[in-house]
Amino acid sequence: MAEKIHRWTKRHLRQQLGVIRGEIAPTIVLKDATYLNSVRSKWLRANIWIFDNRIVYVGNDLPEKMTNTQVVDCRNYHLVPGYIEPHAHPFQLYNPHTFAEYATVRGTTTLINDNMMFLLHLDKKKAFSLIEELDNLPTSMYWWCRYDAQTELENEESLFSNSKIHGWLEHHLVVQGGELTSWPKVLNGDDTILHWMQETRRLRKPIEGHFPGASEKTLTKMALLGVNADHEAMTGEEALMRLNLGYTTSLRYSSIRPDLKRMLKEMQELGVDDFSRVLFTTDGSTPAFYEQGVIDKMLSIAIEEGIDPIIAYNIASYNAARHYHLDHKLGMIAPGRIAHINFLEDKHNPVPVSVLAKGQWVRYEGEDRYPVNSFPWNEFGIDALSIDWDLTDDDLHFSMPMGIEMINAVILKPYRIAIDVTQETIAADHDESFFVMIDKNGKWIINTVLKGFANRVSGFASSYSNTGDIVIIGKDKEDMKVAFEQLKKLNGGMVLVENGEVVAQIDLELIGGMSTKPMPKLIKQQMNLVECLRERGYKHEDPIYSLLFFSSTHLPYIRITQRGIYDVKKKTVLFPSIMR
Repeated sequence: MAEKIHRWTKRHLRQQLGVIRGEIAPTIVLKDATYLNSVRSKWLRANIWIFDNRIVYVGNDLPEKMTNTQVVDCRNYHLVPGYIEPHAHPFQLYNPHTFAEYATVRGTTTLINDNMMFLLHLDKKKAFSLIEELDNLPTSMYWWCRYDAQTELENEESLFSNSKIHGWLEHHLVVQGGELTSWPKVLNGDDTILHWMQETRRLRKPIEGHFPGASEKTLTKMALLGVNADHEAMTGEEALMRLNLGYTTSLRYSSIRPDLKRMLKEMQELGVDDFSRVLFTTDGSTPAFYEQGVIDKMLSIAIEEGIDPIIAYNIASYNAARHYHLDHKLGMIAPGRIAHINFLEDKHNPVPVSVLAKGQWVRYEGEDRYPVNSFPWNEFGIDALSIDWDLTDDDLHFSMPMGIEMINAVILKPYRIAIDVTQETIAADHDESFFVMIDKNGKWIINTVLKGFANRVSGFASSYSNTGDIVIIGKDKEDMKVAFEQLKKLNGGMVLVENGEVVAQIDLELIGGMSTKPMPKLIKQQMNLVECLRERGYKHEDPIYSLLFFSSTHLPYIRITQRGIYDVKKKTVLFPSIMR
């Protein structure tokens, strides 16, 4: 059904009662189903009636009226609630629609999404129209409200105005505040963000922290200020500390933090036997990582690590629904809940053979049936990136004394440049590359040298970044220019060039950061690009994350932002960006 499912109208409610009275036939009857009762944590037997997008009955009876009702014999299946991804970043090359389709046919029928992309690029009216249109998909989609941009922006005050943040927080599809990456500002006296946090709690919505490596005292301080969840534990001990302090704790299995197997083992060794405040998240992994699955993959790991399947399925659904105060609609197979149901051939194998999402078959006996193949992004102001300016020789002039060194995929530190950067090329026996960040509108530029990216990448250009600005990296200025020109023709994307020829590329047709291609095709494109970068010396976990986080000031130590090269600890601009 196309109606908004945050509430059912009086007419719909009367129809649902009519099904119970025998006046109206249900849409689907799941007969003789062994299903997980999440409240009792038991496998029970029942007949399940569905009317349109809602479960209306779970019990021993069959309906009196079954005209045009689809009856499904469930004797050979175990039925579990649709899985919930509680911390999605649905713009890591894919877009919310393509990721929703891919996740849902694998059983992850609910996504709770980062709003950063839409908050930065759209006004409130268009953004809210967009997320409400996305809510008409078979996937249930909810959103967070960001408090900060994770970087230093030129016009941050207008982007994060009081009216805009309050509008997001009060929207019915927004279910939490955060993730709170700017917590040091709050502890140092930023009352604006503290006010937004207080408003979030007044609205009875949780606040998600972002506290990697945080001490017990820091976590305690943030709990006093209203934060009640965090996903940044990297060991079983860190997860246990968060649980001891009353946090809901998300365990990660992501392209940059594939920690789940080890963390579950460590938590069990530490005596954790109650997982009722634990969630699973893939934390916005890049496309290729999802080739192995979404929350279904995390469930497989948990069951392999000795977690009881009932506990694992509750972590993947019921726990998240309760945390977000959505258990009256999601997270269980019970009357009144949205009909998100996964059909398993074996309770130890969480990959569903059939999936109901909002009462629709999005997967049926192994065949994918997700109904929508495209989404009208342009109607909401999400268009192609238009680059109407040229890259000049002057833009590739390097004179800055300080460069940037990659410690790993996302951590940057300063270093003193000791090579001649006035030449047209940097030799392959040096680990340095030219690095340029340019405003997507061509207004400002930052030139420096990047150490540790790759020693044989000749020219690479990307419009995918935290701010949406253009990043150009390479050892040969001519190939860097060719990569930029191809990026310009694509109206956004990633382009790798060698000897004047394009070696690999990814088209990002939506504001330079998101592809419209289905996930399987995008996965192949990303895998090809990453393989080409690795062949040319990229040695870290994930180059896509490297590009995303060059500007992210919630990570140490040095960042390249719109304002210039920024010292995270001192909160100062070391070298400002230059107007072109």
